[in-house]
Amino acid sequence: MSAFLDMGGYAAYVWPSYAVTLTVMILNIVWARRLLQRSRKEAMHRLAIGGTAK
Repeated sequence: MSAFLDMGGYAAYVWPSYAVTLTVMILNIVWARRLLQRSRKEAMHRLAIGGTAK
């Protein structure tokens, strides 16, 4: 198991790259959900006031 975690001596490069990739993927999901929520609120607000699209 330690040989796998050592990654043939490249663990100092491999594991941080996995961490960066995972962080970017999680942030991408969070930002997309926030944007979707904000867009839905704006659309509902426009519909409620009878506004038009920009």
